[in-house]
Amino acid sequence: MNRPLPFGAGHDGRPDPGDLTEIMGKVAHGDKQAFSVLYDALAPLVFGIVVKVVRDRAQSEEVAQEVMIDLWRQAARYRPEAGSVTTWATTIAHRRSVDRVRSAQASAEREQAQAAREHTAAFDEVTEQVETRLESEQVRRCLRGLTELQRQAVTLAYYRGLTYREVAEALRTPLPTIKTRMRDGLIRLRDCMGVTT
Repeated sequence: MNRPLPFGAGHDGRPDPGDLTEIMGKVAHGDKQAFSVLYDALAPLVFGIVVKVVRDRAQSEEVAQEVMIDLWRQAARYRPEAGSVTTWATTIAHRRSVDRVRSAQASAEREQAQAAREHTAAFDEVTEQVETRLESEQVRRCLRGLTELQRQAVTLAYYRGLTYREVAEALRTPLPTIKTRMRDGLIRLRDCMGVTT
């Protein structure tokens, strides 16, 4: 069944550019049939522009639909003196396409940055755990190099938080002896750990 050609359509079935201005005027007044004609006339052109920029067919179809919806919603803003309907439509199509590409790039960059942050955080956490473990092993090795009284005094003072007096009472050793043993023990620990003052 042949549909009658709308308005002043040419032999290819598409409206002439002058007729698109008239059609756009009707679309601006909410004429759905006029929009259907406009859609048929411009959708292939719009899609062609979009797919060249976006390059993904599924996304291009979405963007082309958005452009056609924009044409429907913004029809009242069209001004013939500013350019043809086709030029206006292609401008909207190009802008929407570029926006989609930029949005996709920004999204990909955010995902990459997040992945990099997660990778760095995981790496830093592992590095910190390894360093802590190595330091702990070195401290234990250095503590084994102290005399029994030095090791006990240092352990009670630094790992249990006891004062010199409390260490002396716990070890039943005179306070001056504890102070001397701890000082000597700490010097040996510092030297063993390679700490410079």
